Amino acid sequence: MKILVIGGGPAGLYFAISMKRRDPGHDVTVVERNRADDTFGWGIVLSDETLTNMAANDAESEAQVRSHFAYWDDIAVIHAGHRTMSSGHGFCGIGRKQLLMDLQTRARDLGVDLRFETPAPPVGEAMAEYDLVVAADGLNSGVRTALAKHFRPEIDLRRNKFVWLGTRQKFGDAFTFIFEKTAHGWIWAHAYQFDAATATFIVECAPETFDAFGFGEMSKEENAAVLERIFAKYLGGHALMSNANHIRGSAWLNFPRVLCETWHWKNVVLLGDASATAHFSIGSGTKLGLESAIALANFLNDGSDMETAFRRYQEDRRLDVLRLQSAARNSTEWFEEVERYLDLDPVQFNYSLLTRSQRISHENLRLRDGAWLREAEDWFQARAGGNAGHVPMFAPFQLRDMRLKNRVVVSPMAQYKAVDGCPTDWHFVHYAERAKGGAGLVYTEMTCTSPEGRITQGCPGLYAPQHEAAWRRLVDFVHAETEAKICCQIGHSGRKGSTQLGWEEMDAPLKAGNWPTFSASALAWSPAHAAPKEMDRADMDRIKAEFVAATEMAARAGFDMIELHAAHGYLISSFISPKSNVRSDSYGGSLENRMRYPLEVFHAMRAAWPAARPMSVRISANDWVGDEGVTPEEAVQIARAFTEAGADIIDVSAGQTSTEARPVYGRMFQTPFSDRIRNEAGIATMAVGNITEPDHVNSILMAGRADLVCLARPHLADPYWTLHAGLALGDEAGGWPLPYLAGRDQARRLAERAREMERV
Repeated sequence: MKILVIGGGPAGLYFAISMKRRDPGHDVTVVERNRADDTFGWGIVLSDETLTNMAANDAESEAQVRSHFAYWDDIAVIHAGHRTMSSGHGFCGIGRKQLLMDLQTRARDLGVDLRFETPAPPVGEAMAEYDLVVAADGLNSGVRTALAKHFRPEIDLRRNKFVWLGTRQKFGDAFTFIFEKTAHGWIWAHAYQFDAATATFIVECAPETFDAFGFGEMSKEENAAVLERIFAKYLGGHALMSNANHIRGSAWLNFPRVLCETWHWKNVVLLGDASATAHFSIGSGTKLGLESAIALANFLNDGSDMETAFRRYQEDRRLDVLRLQSAARNSTEWFEEVERYLDLDPVQFNYSLLTRSQRISHENLRLRDGAWLREAEDWFQARAGGNAGHVPMFAPFQLRDMRLKNRVVVSPMAQYKAVDGCPTDWHFVHYAERAKGGAGLVYTEMTCTSPEGRITQGCPGLYAPQHEAAWRRLVDFVHAETEAKICCQIGHSGRKGSTQLGWEEMDAPLKAGNWPTFSASALAWSPAHAAPKEMDRADMDRIKAEFVAATEMAARAGFDMIELHAAHGYLISSFISPKSNVRSDSYGGSLENRMRYPLEVFHAMRAAWPAARPMSVRISANDWVGDEGVTPEEAVQIARAFTEAGADIIDVSAGQTSTEARPVYGRMFQTPFSDRIRNEAGIATMAVGNITEPDHVNSILMAGRADLVCLARPHLADPYWTLHAGLALGDEAGGWPLPYLAGRDQARRLAERAREMERV
């Protein structure tokens, strides 16, 4: 093929090499508008995985590149006067200029025509002259822009400002993060050595700090002088250098997150940053480009026609790109919100930084640096009043007079097995088993305040004497036979009531016998539902009294804790969300007005609930409908309002408030909302949402993203999830019921054998 590669960066050069390696008959030309030795970055970080892939693809160029690498194993975090070091991270870096020189040499040796200081021809002309046009022209790709209607790029310009600098200070053998507080706000650096004499020094800050310093009005030299003063004690007298000579004035940038819907059109294909970018804080942009170059060359040389090769290339690489971009997004957002974490203890701050992308888990850190992690875990236990030698999930937690033996919570899960609101033997067995299973706290499903407040005919209540007696039987068993505490979640279905059982048609009205529903406004949940009655003052008073009566029953039944369900579109939630509350009176409009009735109900419940026992509130921290609903920012205000009213902890869920919601799913996908409330408002929180593994629980707790962790479906699959997790981790802080000790011993032996097999 006659091939034109537009862009002489690492991805474009490596694709040219890869094509010539597979078939020397390919006529490959690379055009680059800059000079051969121009480069506008400093160091590049690659992983051992990428080097292995490069060696398999072209051993000669990999050996040349590897010979110029600087290696380091440690990450140092300098924060609040402390330098925290952890090991086992395994990085390697190379100067961008050196990498380009190595790849240029190899490309020339293979017969690639390299043309520097040469602008790319118009796209149409290139498409007509060449069999294949590869757009490797970077994150500001001209080809992508010219053919945007075909590639359909999504470009998200990130919030923070950053500038890419270099220095002769090498920072030893550690990838170093430095956080400095200035008169204008926090500013931080990502620094790492990439050759014998030089290190990359990326400086980042919030836009407010950038503006306060006036960096945008300074020259590059003035910028460098200010930054040298800020980081003087770490630079050892060395200057900060810029090689962005093509930029006039300030060289600060905002990072653009790029992802194209389609990566190819006719005989044009996107490669590297032109198709997708990964934020510099995880250092994988070049990795993406090099590995994509290998994949594209493979598919173009396996006998497939070009269209098939392009389609397979995109299918093959898109998932890896999305995974990396997801990790990069997590990392980017952590740095964008880093000021909410800077008051954390240096141990916890360091852990939060290391696990920010979710690519590094708790047990992965143990493999990297077990000694450091054990010290961090012992710090967590000491702070919690626990015992050294245990993982975070087995640390105790205190709420008022209730002390939990660990941080694992059995989340509320509807069973739909009640009869006329009364819990049955099903509920007794279900909750008793999970209380025996080792969790510190067990929640009931939403327990309703009236027959009309039920979601379905199978939902339990607390509005009749027989209900109280049935719950009392369960609570007495839990207290007598287990160490678990038990919480009653109290709620009213609102406009989502009078529906079929969960295993019938979820959220669909009953086929017959529907009862009247109530809500903040007369807006039906869906077109299939009848419109609820908009509550008047009499309705508010009556239903508030029902909440109080249910609270009093829960107290007499002996529950350790209660929770007001103010989430998921049910009655209390319907007042909070502007998607369901369109009232024009003092209970609608502003957030203060929308919170008025929920707070009335909460105050009345708190007054009826014993002062020594804690009370929580479950909220939906994101309606997933953009600015039309509750946003994570507004959720902080909601959490503050309930906390000021006397809530001891906020159970942070999200969504289920509107049929228009468009959630963004993933593992631990709701944890960031808990993280924000806890660390921005200083409020105790519970995290929920696709949390399935002990690793998830320990990382959430250790990083300070929540105080308790709720698991739902895992406890449906395994009532003894907590006990089994302890065995798998080799940490048996959770006590097994005495009749089950023989089973524990056998399970312990099997777990030890499994760990031995992993070590072989």
